Amino acid sequence: MTATAPDYRRLAAVGPYFALDAAATATDGPPPGFRPLRELYAAGPDAPLTARVREVARRLGTAEPRVAASILHLGLAARFCSVSLGAAVLLDVVPDLDPDRAYVRVPDQGPIDLWAPYRRTPEPWTHGSALADRLHHALVEGQLAPLAAAVRAAVPLSERLLDGNAASALAGALRMLGPHAAPGRARALAADLLERPPLAGTGTLRGAGFRRNSCCLYYRVGPNAGVCGDCCFARPPRRR
Repeated sequence: MTATAPDYRRLAAVGPYFALDAAATATDGPPPGFRPLRELYAAGPDAPLTARVREVARRLGTAEPRVAASILHLGLAARFCSVSLGAAVLLDVVPDLDPDRAYVRVPDQGPIDLWAPYRRTPEPWTHGSALADRLHHALVEGQLAPLAAAVRAAVPLSERLLDGNAASALAGALRMLGPHAAPGRARALAADLLERPPLAGTGTLRGAGFRRNSCCLYYRVGPNAGVCGDCCFARPPRRR
């Protein structure tokens, strides 16, 4: 059988956070407006991520940069978790989103656009832990780790808070995949990743529900913000 490129169009049917634009041939390049993903992880006062934190703070109406940085990180982590877990479950592949090969476009609103280079579909990795190993390497180590480092370079935040954000994003992708995936398959992969460092101990997965052991700080946006559905707090803590 001749290997072909994965049909990433199937991911868009799940939702916008799962969508992935990818090269159809080895010679295709990214569409206009896309920049190397590595640039998103740059540090410094003029770096794209630093500027994005300021924009998120403005839109949220918060004077606390760490709140804006955490909310931004959670959204970006959700984007990477969704497209990676979705492709693994629905297509038996892990997208090539290596920061030195993939490209990104940051719209004014909504999830970031992602573009992956050409890749042929390998033999299905449905047996043993091969797919989970590949997903951990590509997603947790290849995308979430540099993302967290870039966010912490822009705004000091607890590593464990960002690990909790990543775990929450992964669990959110699992819930979204529910109607589209074979029963239990997406959960098994998500549960495997949540048992490995650095996500191990970030929360508890029961069925498709998740309760994290940390807080993303959303409640600090304003007096009526409340807490997220998977927050460690049952109600917003009293602010000093």
